[in-house]
Amino acid sequence: MLGAVIGDIVGSRFEFNNHRSKDFALFVPGCSATDDSIMTLAVAKALMETAKQIEVGLTPEYYQLLSELTVRFMQGIGRKYPNCGYGGMFSRWMFSNNPQPYNSFGNGAAMRISPAGFAASSESEAIRLSEAITAVSHNHPEGLKGAEATMVAIYMARQGKTKDEIKGRISGEYYPLDFTIAEIRPTYKFNVTCQETVPQAIQAFLESHSFEDAIRTAISLGGDSDTIAAITGGIAEAYYGVPDDFRHKAIAYLDEELKVILAEWDLFTRSGNRKD
Repeated sequence: MLGAVIGDIVGSRFEFNNHRSKDFALFVPGCSATDDSIMTLAVAKALMETAKQIEVGLTPEYYQLLSELTVRFMQGIGRKYPNCGYGGMFSRWMFSNNPQPYNSFGNGAAMRISPAGFAASSESEAIRLSEAITAVSHNHPEGLKGAEATMVAIYMARQGKTKDEIKGRISGEYYPLDFTIAEIRPTYKFNVTCQETVPQAIQAFLESHSFEDAIRTAISLGGDSDTIAAITGGIAEAYYGVPDDFRHKAIAYLDEELKVILAEWDLFTRSGNRKD
């Protein structure tokens, strides 16, 4: 999950001022934690609280509660940051008294899903977690697919699968990865759909040589830089881990409430996630 937060923070200053090169400073005063980080941490909080309330098994009741708590924490935490960069439709959902899914296929579905990829104990569980979390707002088939593809890539990376295996699975079941970042960089434009950001983010990971290189590659593409880097960062964390200096630098951009959630998450994942 921290990989997604790092990608968001580093990419934040390039969202509307793209930098189509891997040569740039990573953590600078102009960086910030945006909606990508805040929603990712809200999802982490929902997963932790669900596990506290339903300790045994992953029943239908578990997934129902997870969906309810996803809404509760995304709204409860998210409303404290009204100017963090929400899109128009999601902002209306965020501040609605009766939030309902609105058939979205925006890339917000994929940028917030990484905690579930780290919490899942099987691939089938990962996919069910993805649907329970995503469908509360982004219930369009392409929104669900974008989150699930990201989740599957994270889970496979956690299991030690090779990049060729990850690419084969994503290409075979989700998106054709028949391009390179260098090929599409000159003409790639800002886009907030899952269809036009998730495959690009996954490809940025596949071409990388390290966690840092994954973030740099994602941002060098341009487009919705913070969200692409957040998606790439979640997968890269699962594959490479996060360097300690990156962790320390990223945490400095979070306020106390968000730091507490991250600290809780570290304990949650180290303790085995849930009491099955």
